Amino acid sequence: MLLRFWKMHGLGNDFMVVDLVTQRARLPAQKISEWANRHTGIGFDQLLLVEPPTHPDMDFRYRIFNADGSEVENCGNGARCFARFVVDNQLTAKRDIRVETAGGPMLLSLTDDARVRVDMGPPRLAPAEIPFHAEMQSLSYEVETEQGTVSLSAISMGNPHAVVMVDSVDTAPVTTLGPLLERHHRFPRRVNVGFLEVLSTRHARLRVFERGVGETRACGTGACAAAVAGIQQGVLESPVNIDLPGGQLTLEWAGEGHSVIMTGPAERVFEGRIPL
Repeated sequence: MLLRFWKMHGLGNDFMVVDLVTQRARLPAQKISEWANRHTGIGFDQLLLVEPPTHPDMDFRYRIFNADGSEVENCGNGARCFARFVVDNQLTAKRDIRVETAGGPMLLSLTDDARVRVDMGPPRLAPAEIPFHAEMQSLSYEVETEQGTVSLSAISMGNPHAVVMVDSVDTAPVTTLGPLLERHHRFPRRVNVGFLEVLSTRHARLRVFERGVGETRACGTGACAAAVAGIQQGVLESPVNIDLPGGQLTLEWAGEGHSVIMTGPAERVFEGRIPL
């Protein structure tokens, strides 16, 4: 059979998006990994699946797979592409779309300026909910690595994040420290690692080393986690604009117990069909 798909991106974080509402298919991890290859396949950071909901109060089920075929809980840039995909493909006429994910429910809203606003839900800060091995909850933690002791914030946005404050993202050890922290034993389900440079209380820069992918041009949940970490530590204020290599996201957070709101673009690159 030929499987229809779209190639999309959110600030350069790119995706293969597949409609499994009107199509039927089973996608093994090996096949996803083959398609993710940028030389012999389609090439993408993650595969996004649009599925019928399993709960009556949801519009869709949203599933995310990394380039290595592993399924993950959440992806903010992917969520914006998901919303644009279901509207542009006339799978819904709604402008406010409720989706279920492995990391919990999300509300996706299309704005009048063609951007997508995503209610990412409240951050999870308790170590057991991230998950992260620590005796008690703290604003920052000291973690021993082969490159020395690293001070970081640990936050879950439905998926685990470590945020490291740096003087400059241009010289940050993203490709060396990122892999060490991604698989650090204190993060039992691995972790996405963000390197945050604060420019002012309303403006920051960020690079992210994503688990199972490597450094990407943008990470929506990573930007959310970075905003939360910066606001908690008093170096950022809401709303804050965060520049990633692929572009800018706007984050809003009113404090513990409140949802993080992310607003940014979602773009279609091309559509096609591939044998399955």
